[in-house]
Amino acid sequence: MSEVKDPKLDAIAISPVDTSSEDNLGETTILNENTGFHRTFTPRQIHVISLGGQIGAGLFIATGSNLRDGGPGSLFLGFAVVCSCVWAVLQTVSEMTISFPTSGNFIDYADRFVDPAMSFAAGFSMWIGWTAIIASEATFFSVIINYWAKESVHEAVWLTLFLVLMFVIFSLPNVVFGWFEYFTSILKIMVLLIFMIVGIALIFGAGPEGTMHHGETWQDGQAFLNGFKGFGNSILMAILAIGDNTFTGFLAGESKSPRFSVAHAVFLIPIRVSFFYLVSVVLIGILISPYNVNLLGSSGVAASPFVIAIEQAGIKGLPDFLNVVIIFAVAAIAAESFFIASRILQSMAHQGLISGVVAKVDSRGRPRVSLAITSFLCIILTYINLSGEGTTVFNWLAQIASTGFFMVWFVIAITSFRFRAALKAQNDPLFAQLYAWECSIWPFPPIWLLTCCCFYIGCSLYLALYPIGSDTPTLYYFFQYMFGIILIVLSAIAYKVIFRTKLRDPRTVDLQTGRRSLGMDEIQELDEYRKMPRWRRFVSFVQLW
Repeated sequence: MSEVKDPKLDAIAISPVDTSSEDNLGETTILNENTGFHRTFTPRQIHVISLGGQIGAGLFIATGSNLRDGGPGSLFLGFAVVCSCVWAVLQTVSEMTISFPTSGNFIDYADRFVDPAMSFAAGFSMWIGWTAIIASEATFFSVIINYWAKESVHEAVWLTLFLVLMFVIFSLPNVVFGWFEYFTSILKIMVLLIFMIVGIALIFGAGPEGTMHHGETWQDGQAFLNGFKGFGNSILMAILAIGDNTFTGFLAGESKSPRFSVAHAVFLIPIRVSFFYLVSVVLIGILISPYNVNLLGSSGVAASPFVIAIEQAGIKGLPDFLNVVIIFAVAAIAAESFFIASRILQSMAHQGLISGVVAKVDSRGRPRVSLAITSFLCIILTYINLSGEGTTVFNWLAQIASTGFFMVWFVIAITSFRFRAALKAQNDPLFAQLYAWECSIWPFPPIWLLTCCCFYIGCSLYLALYPIGSDTPTLYYFFQYMFGIILIVLSAIAYKVIFRTKLRDPRTVDLQTGRRSLGMDEIQELDEYRKMPRWRRFVSFVQLW
């Protein structure tokens, strides 16, 4: 509907109106018939989680590794490029997500519109990738605790405590997880805003031991350390820090109003990512030297760049407060990863890609079998931290996770073209319906994703052959950077050969199953929203309650 100008309405794709829809924004639990999950996440929860959900240890701690290996220039450019992909991936996948709000999200779409083999490869790699994130967050948890403990307690204790916390969260109803993510997201947003204000003050010499900063960290060759290697590594680490941001798509499958919820997310997530991440990395790059020994992977005690910057100025108390918040951020990201990994596995089973036993969901809407399998792999990957140096294990986990993210972006881009081909071949009027929304300036977003993903693959291959600190190719570094890509490609080929899958024909693909119509109550609410003054619409975007 071209005349709708408000971004919140523009971001709401609608299937044909169905007055018999049983969805109701006022209900607390609505059964999702496609998966057995319950629609327990409110639009407000998804709105807030989309703002702060992906903010975690990748920003609070891992940026130190980016700064150390690439310098402040590569740190900023790496995040800037990945931020553009966040916008592209949300634009690309959301027109499918809103019309078909399943907890399988892109896995379901790849199967439905492209090929089951591609769906299996994407799902399998993302399951391992998100599980690797849980293990890497456990590593960060240990790092943060040792800021106070000074390694006086064996690391196994902290890793076990972290895993127990995760298992407790997911032994409770989904509503507990939703509110946990909601409140931790608000906390993270507040802390980032505090750091930005304090960081600007620190640039001008605030603090008992503060000094004026004149861009010295950008001088004498420090801005772009290790050349293209440093930039390529910053790109890959930025992907890990920002995440793939399809989390909201998985939440949509269990939300009360997917169209309303995803509407907020599509508009707000790119803004949030660009603002919070880019401002933060600029401040980090100005305040901290890439040669600081306390950055992750350096010789000193690993600490968050946020904490290092404040400690340098001699400010007491605030570093401890930041570390407490970072602990919550780490737990929240790990919980998200558990949620997504289990839903990926359950969706694969629901689609028939793996055993149907994994698709079982209990009376409270929890996929216990997939949670159990995910927990098993998570335990193995977490305790691997005890077998070697923490930073080394983290680097492997980070590469597996970041590779899984950008390879799924590749799949999403291909799926978008096939989805559009199916709509055209079947003359489907999806985009002509009331409040219909299309991907902005299509096909630029999926083309940009394909271009960037090819570049990321090139970065991985280059670093695999010529890693930082070495000009001689080794099998160790080759598999560290290429393991994820090799896993995805081989799993797709193996699945296709074994099950002899075929490409979906756009003329016959299913455009109806799981398609969610807009109920009359939702239409009335959207009509009322359009009548609101502009200032009230703006408030609905920024309010956190």
